[in-house]
This record gives sequence, C-alpha cells and structure tokens, in this order.
Amino acid sequence: MFFTFYSGKCNLYQGKWIKEPAGTLYKNDNCPFMTQMQNCQGNGRPDKEYENYRWKPNQCDLPHFSPRKFLELMRDKTLAFIGDSVSRNQFESLLCILWQEEAPKNRGNRRMQRWQFRSTNTMIIRIWSSWLVHTDPEAFQFSPKGVTKLFLDIPDKTFMEFLPTFDVVVLSSGHWFAKQSVYVLNNSILGGQLWWPQEAGDMKINSLEAYAISVETAVTAISNHPNFTGLVILRSYSPDHYEGGAWNTGGSCTGKTMPVNEMVRNGFTDIMHEKQITGFQQAVKKSENSHSKLRLMDITEMFGYRPDGHPGPYRSPDPNKIIERGPNGEPPPQDCLHWCMPGPIDTWNEIVLEIIRREFEGA
Repeated sequence: MFFTFYSGKCNLYQGKWIKEPAGTLYKNDNCPFMTQMQNCQGNGRPDKEYENYRWKPNQCDLPHFSPRKFLELMRDKTLAFIGDSVSRNQFESLLCILWQEEAPKNRGNRRMQRWQFRSTNTMIIRIWSSWLVHTDPEAFQFSPKGVTKLFLDIPDKTFMEFLPTFDVVVLSSGHWFAKQSVYVLNNSILGGQLWWPQEAGDMKINSLEAYAISVETAVTAISNHPNFTGLVILRSYSPDHYEGGAWNTGGSCTGKTMPVNEMVRNGFTDIMHEKQITGFQQAVKKSENSHSKLRLMDITEMFGYRPDGHPGPYRSPDPNKIIERGPNGEPPPQDCLHWCMPGPIDTWNEIVLEIIRREFEGA
C-alpha cells in the first residue's frame, strides 16, 4: 500500500507546465457532456492560450491520454467519481475525452450518473457526495432542523452501498467545508462552520479538523469494506485562485491567461491540503490489512500554477454578462474554482490513466 504514486524515481507531481503543440484532447463544441459553466470558449472567453499547455514531470513524461488504452484497461470494469462539483468537472472531462473514441450509452438513474462504453463494457459513474460522510438536516441535540449535520465518523451511505460494484474510485472533497454545517463525532456536537451558539462554549472541532476526520473516515471505510478490493485514488485539494477576496467577497481571477512562473501561496489551500494528507495517512494506517489499494493523486501544488485555467467571468453564454471591472475597480462575478473544458483539468485524467496502467499492468 503506497502513500502516494511514483513511477520508480519519477515523482509525477513535481515538474512544470510546457507548451503543447498537439492541441487539446477534444474541443469545446464537440462534447455533449460538459456543464455550460465550464465551456469557457462557448461562453465567449477571448483567449485560448490556457488550452495549449501540458504537464511535464521533471524525471519522466506523462503519456498523452489514449482513450482506447483506457477502455481496454477498464474492460468489464467500473470507475466511479465520488464527491463534489469539482469531481463532476473531472468526470465530464473524462467523458469528453472518451467521447472522441466512442459514444457511450446512458445507463443512469436518479441516484447516479452512469455511462456505458459498450465496446469494452466499461462503466463511468458519478455520485454526488459533498462531504463524503453522512449528513442529516434534521434537528439533533441543540442544533435545529435545517442546519446540515455532518456525522464525521460515518461514511456517506449514498456511495457505500454501491461500493462492491466499483473497481476504481476517484474521491474529491474539501470545498464544502466552507459552507454552514455542524460537526458531530461520537454522537456529540463538537463544532460547526458558520453556526455555533455562544452558550455552547468553545468548539472542540473546527472546519479544518473536520475535513481531516472526514477524509480519514471515508477512505478507511472504502478500503476496509469486505467486498471491495479495488483501487482508491484520492485526488488532492483543488486550488482556487480568487485574489482580493473569496468567491462571495469580490475575489477575482480576471485577466489570467497563462500559467504563472512563481506561485503566490494560498495559506488556506496549503492547510486544507495538509489536513487532507493527515486524514489520508491515518486511513492508510487503518487499512494495512485490507485488500484494496490506496493512492494519493497529489495535484494541489502543480495546479497552483494555473490561475488561467478557470472560467473567471465567462461562466455563461449570456451576451449581456459583465466581464469587465466596474468604475471603482470591482471585479465581475466569476468562477475561479472550477476548470475550463478543455483545459488543465484534462491532465487529472491523464494521471488517473497512468495510475491505472501501473496498477493493472504491474509496470
């Protein structure tokens, strides 16, 4: 069981972004799967340079994604993306890449998105799970109805019941810990985010600690499930690039058109990444006797250099949308969290394919 993924002496996650003369793996107008908010070119973004870079590890090469190779490796297998809207972003990227090889059949239902590539009976699935742990809006102890309770030591049954049918699981979480919620551990309320009554005294758990516990709970539960022997890939925290404020306080990534050479460190991203790693390490210790495989896909640092890869103000095709700063310098409404498609996020799936190839081929 590995803590992270290396290829011999090659660390896939240390390298640089270089020009890509071959172009993108697909075009924004030839994929039916992408959410409109991620279709930056379709929404009027005037520059395209952000599409023309790929990741180059220092000591090796990251192979270009081969849809046929992926489908053959995943013959009669199921890959499930489990997590938040950034997980959806990656899920749609993979479908767009594979669409260039074969159009899948929709086998989904209300509980999950499910697409079958019939040539190899490969299933690509997405299940929404904002926090990866059990949630409940009902009143609990001194927290009223309507405030989401996070039971940090109970995995989300939304995906756990389907786990035995999966061969590869890609997990994504973190950003919802900025939203209002109450933290329950060992059946006791110990903290909260944007909710905490003064009479309750000091919190025992803050949002950062809650995040670490949730990762530990979810990864441990998956890896130790008696009927799951597959591959678990925890994709590390996806950095946002809001400058001058958060998403709801005037933050902006307007005008970013290419990778940066020197990254401005984001303290919140760094500590979220650190807490996620702590949770993952604890899960590894608790999974030493399991038959599943745990891999950390550590993209946080490498994507810190890509402030250009977000939709920014190009979130919709509305011809009347505001894209320029106001008279007092205020930025337009924008998305500096999700990723344009096509764009840097396609690299995540190139890494997923490389991890799968190493595991299944034993290279």
